[in-house]
Amino acid sequence: MEFLDSLILGFSTAATPTNLLFCLIGALLGTLIGVLPGIGPTATLAILLPITFFLPPLAALIMLAGIFYGAQYGGSTTAILVNLPGEASSVVTALDGYQMAKQGRAGAALAIAALGSFFAGTVSTIGLAVAGPTLASFALDFGPAEYFSLTVFGLLCATILASGSVIKAIGMIGIGLLLGWVGTDVNSGSERLTFGAVELFDGIEFVVIAVGLFGIAEIITNLESPETRGLIATKITRLWPTREDFRKAWPAVLRGTGLGTFLGILPGGGATLSAFSAYTLEKKVSRRPQEFGRGAIQGVAGPEAANNAGAQSSFIPLLTLGIPSNAVMAMLLGAMTIHGITPGPSVMHNQPDLFWGLIASMWIGNLMLLVINLPLIGLWVKLLTVPYRLLYPAILLFCCVGVYSVSNRAFDVALAVGFGFLGYLFRKAKCEPGPLLLGFVLGPLLETNLRRAMLISQGSPTVFIERPISLVLLLASLALFILLLVPAIRKTREDAFVEEEA
Repeated sequence: MEFLDSLILGFSTAATPTNLLFCLIGALLGTLIGVLPGIGPTATLAILLPITFFLPPLAALIMLAGIFYGAQYGGSTTAILVNLPGEASSVVTALDGYQMAKQGRAGAALAIAALGSFFAGTVSTIGLAVAGPTLASFALDFGPAEYFSLTVFGLLCATILASGSVIKAIGMIGIGLLLGWVGTDVNSGSERLTFGAVELFDGIEFVVIAVGLFGIAEIITNLESPETRGLIATKITRLWPTREDFRKAWPAVLRGTGLGTFLGILPGGGATLSAFSAYTLEKKVSRRPQEFGRGAIQGVAGPEAANNAGAQSSFIPLLTLGIPSNAVMAMLLGAMTIHGITPGPSVMHNQPDLFWGLIASMWIGNLMLLVINLPLIGLWVKLLTVPYRLLYPAILLFCCVGVYSVSNRAFDVALAVGFGFLGYLFRKAKCEPGPLLLGFVLGPLLETNLRRAMLISQGSPTVFIERPISLVLLLASLALFILLLVPAIRKTREDAFVEEEA
């Protein structure tokens, strides 16, 4: 009964006119940026973070969450129709989706993608509602030692599951940790890494780094590429899949939902890893793997279900433990902090309307996406004709205004532009900026809990191995570190992302 009461509270909170409006705005914006290749959900969340200052906390979180999972829907539309994935997680959808479109089956591919995403989103939202209270109650037993060990475990998971080189991922996390330590030490009052600059005494704002590394860097990177967007000439005549399509697709949807929900929970996981893993799984279990890449509907159903399930379940560690599992969740953690919300198990107990309202809004948002995506496919495709020479200057101006509005300082705008160029250089060097942002967010958490644990134990480091939960997390971290050194594991990890790089 308590669970049902919580759900009723959530739906009554999420269904207010204000929250419904921002849920719709988030779903529409998410679909839009998913359709338009070049600006992903991470960059969009970074750009829109400043304007959420003026919104109620729950409405802001509902809109930002809607952008994230809405982008998973929108990305599939251009992947199928134009062979141009709007989102990284839609890359594998393009492999078979575009082939289906060329065979005159674009409608079936789009419908299976939308229905599979809706089913996966519903299941993973239920999973979040069921697992959330248990994990949050468990997390109440956590002290500083446990949180320190959990942060170490999360950073190692982020290293293993990040695409690209392990060494580069560790380096990016290290840079993020250093950036998180810039400013005045709250304990000793001494300056750290400020180089005498008064503007850095209070540290670097989260919004400055996020907008620079993801928003501005994304625009600079895209300016290098020629604007080539050829719209499909095939007319979409039939949207509803055949019975045979459903028979082939539903097992893939089920497998993708389960795999995506599991991978989304892991630190470093999320929509992209879930989609690639689901595609690999479908090829492995298929009796006719040779059909993949030539229009197999399982190649659309599995990854699309997995990326949406992964997107939704990645909220679980953030809302229950206060640990972001990927760069997008780090953005949402930043948004919660800006609104004075302390992420973690206390959210559910102190602000149940916010916790359950956000969960209920995800199901409502998924329903909205199903309704607005299929009938409006023509409109979304027409948006692809908007030239980037008009789009990018507007986004850049929006980035600068947003950063300036945080502290009304021109220095922050200059710093964001500097991080933009730094982010561009990282991309050229094939260094993923996501681990940097995780390091920046988790660095202060790591330091604070390390200090608290040492104070409580009066300087004895044995506190980390005397407490059972902390010991288990540290042993798991050690096991992950050893796995990183095993050549076979490293090769398997690199193979999982090989199609993304291709």
